[in-house]
Amino acid sequence: MNDILNNDIKFLSGVGERRASMLRKELGIATLGDLLYHFPFRYIDRTRIWKIGEMDDDSLTYIQLKVRITGFQHVGSGPKRRFIATVSDGSGVAELVWFKGISWIEKRLEQGREYIVFGRPAFFNGVLNLVHPEIESAVEQANRFRSGVQGVYSTTEVLNRNQLGTKAIYTLMCNLWPMVDHRLRETLPADLIARLGLMSLHDALFNIHFPTSQQALRAAEFRLKFEELFGIQLNIMKERRGRTTRNDGFLFPVVGTFFNSFYKDCLPFPLTGAQKRVIREIRQDTVSGHQMNRLLQGDVGSGKTLVALMCMLLACDNGFQACMMVPTEILAAQHYATFTRMLAGLDIRVELLTGSTKKRERTQIDEGLRSGTIHILIGTHALIEDAVQFRNLGFVVIDEQHRFGVAQRARLWSKNEQPPHVLVMTATPIPRTLAMTLYGDLDVSVIDELPPGRKPVRTLHYRDAHRLRVFGFIREEIRKGRQVYIVYPLIKESEKMDYKDLEDGYEGIVRAFPPPEYVTVVVHGQMKSADKEYGMNLFKQGVAQIMVATSVIEVGVDVPNASVMVIESAERFGLSQLHQLRGRVGRGADQSYCILMSGDKLSSESRKRLGAMVSTNDGFELAEMDLQLRGPGDLSGTLQSGLAFDLKIADLGKDGQVLTLARNEAERVLQGDPMLAKPENRVLRELADKYVSKKEIDFSMIS
Repeated sequence: MNDILNNDIKFLSGVGERRASMLRKELGIATLGDLLYHFPFRYIDRTRIWKIGEMDDDSLTYIQLKVRITGFQHVGSGPKRRFIATVSDGSGVAELVWFKGISWIEKRLEQGREYIVFGRPAFFNGVLNLVHPEIESAVEQANRFRSGVQGVYSTTEVLNRNQLGTKAIYTLMCNLWPMVDHRLRETLPADLIARLGLMSLHDALFNIHFPTSQQALRAAEFRLKFEELFGIQLNIMKERRGRTTRNDGFLFPVVGTFFNSFYKDCLPFPLTGAQKRVIREIRQDTVSGHQMNRLLQGDVGSGKTLVALMCMLLACDNGFQACMMVPTEILAAQHYATFTRMLAGLDIRVELLTGSTKKRERTQIDEGLRSGTIHILIGTHALIEDAVQFRNLGFVVIDEQHRFGVAQRARLWSKNEQPPHVLVMTATPIPRTLAMTLYGDLDVSVIDELPPGRKPVRTLHYRDAHRLRVFGFIREEIRKGRQVYIVYPLIKESEKMDYKDLEDGYEGIVRAFPPPEYVTVVVHGQMKSADKEYGMNLFKQGVAQIMVATSVIEVGVDVPNASVMVIESAERFGLSQLHQLRGRVGRGADQSYCILMSGDKLSSESRKRLGAMVSTNDGFELAEMDLQLRGPGDLSGTLQSGLAFDLKIADLGKDGQVLTLARNEAERVLQGDPMLAKPENRVLRELADKYVSKKEIDFSMIS
């Protein structure tokens, strides 16, 4: 692409130093190219000129008129002062009204002159009014570069206050295009464009900003979406091919005493077919000579942790150390207790390292890691500290991996000169389009069976009016010896959000379930670790029947006796987070229940989301539904924030077909040139390089 796109935005007519600084800070627009790739998020059709006489109601969102000003008047005084320009187009009379900027607008307008007016129509005392319309002389508009279909651009409150709203950005785009027109170099090979029938880059960029027709707009969108997703797939698949062609993976040829003894004597229940299949896949990776980089997906309670433990034992059988990194101290302590219990009788040393580990214990752990006497280390972010050094780390497990940034993960597996095998696990089901984009460089395994004897959780939706009925049901379950989670979205009441908060909820629960007959504990993320652990232990030991909590219990709490999950203000949560919370119950043999509590007034999307939870327990089905329901707004704020690049136009929730085409084309290209080294693929190498990760990823997705 021509170097002109790298020019500082301040040199564009209408920008300057001050505006350039604001555009950089608010929208990340620093160059002409950044502005050119700042695409509209919707469009307003300005191809039609309406007649005043045609207007008999104000049902239209916007209208455009061609009128002459026939008179001016000032009405009122003080805050109610307004300036009115009376206009006519021969078919009727209308009034243009301004409450602000009166002196400025008054100087701009000239009686008897013809203007193009654009704004929202309304009727006042039977007269058509346009309040604060856009107005431009007919001569100026005829001489200005404009499109009949006008883009609406995202902006910010700060930019709006400084006259850089969507209209101003559109004007800047009009100033920009003549500078770059005919200076744009094509970024895709001619044969690919011809074979797929794609619009040229020049025409696509023109029509995305200034559509000549709806058909041209659709073709422009398709071209730009394809290029974006194609570049991403080229980068991801090129990296993957590079990894799988290197012979630098540790070899685990032995299935030895640790694995076999555990399998024969320590398994808590028979492995499912899916667990056995995944272990075989991982086993095959570890004897291939290539470094494993595998994503393990499995619904809550499907037995991913057991698979991970058995694979870590394979590493130990071959003389290597293994570690597991998890996002919370609660979950780390949970895994440590589980592993210690399950490995009792085997000569395996397991240690726990978190931010709360005492200095003396930490010193002992450091010594054990360096000497190799520690076989398995479980911990939080503390594992990636520079002081933590292994003797021969061969296998890394990252649980609930979406909570870690890519740089954090890289620091863990770079603790060896030779990279260890990596297994990343998630109980957050990942829709197919996201898996292809977020994790396209990983091999994927799926555990799609639950252990035998597990009963599906029954999910029910109740409104606040039915709270007494729900309380009665909770008492019945507690009489049976069961325990109950009650989860709130907030810790303290928010003035802006009308949702139940934990503190108020706890007081209500204690009134409904008074001590000493009932014991209720509170657990939330802002508590001290010791207090949190104390509350957890009371619940785990069965001393407390009720745990009032925030979504901190989404992961890391495993109490098979808990049979009821009540989620307050359930409309506040995303589908996947609701599904994760539901997974805290149903971990024993008894029938379990998830009760979704909501207010009486629900949006259409909230009704669909809660209805989906009631209708299915399939996490992958819910993930696809979540992606469809949340739309591009939420998507860009959550899921796409997890990408190592910014999607300018593609929508992972809606562009699955485009993504599949892009992936197939990337595969076709890389089959003939795996590293894009051929001279004829230089343009594709440049495209792939645009999507090399330049930032740390925060995979806080689908929650």
